[in-house]
Amino acid sequence: MQIRPLYDRLVVRRIEPQETVQNGIIIPDTAKEKPQEGEVVAAGRGKRLEDGTVVPLDVKVGDRILFGKYAGSDIKIDGQEYLILREDEVLGVIEK
Repeated sequence: MQIRPLYDRLVVRRIEPQETVQNGIIIPDTAKEKPQEGEVVAAGRGKRLEDGTVVPLDVKVGDRILFGKYAGSDIKIDGQEYLILREDEVLGVIEK
C-alpha cells in the first residue's frame, strides 16, 4: 500500500471477529455489523497546533485499536477496504 495519511489521520484495516454459528443459524453478510476493531497500517506525523508545533500521535503502526461504529471514512485501495480516521476518533488501544 502506498498511502501516507496527513496530520493526525490513521489508515486502519478492520479486523473481522471470529464467526461462531450456533444452532446452524447462518447470518447473511448484509445483516452483519461492521467490526469496531482494527489494526493501524499507516499513521500521519501528528497534529499541527496553531503555533506551528507538531504533537506526535499516541497511536503507531501495528497497534490494535477500537473505534466508534460510524467513525471515519471507508476507502478501497488495491481491492482492500480501509478506514481513514482521526486520532481523536480512536476509543482505545488494545494492549497484548
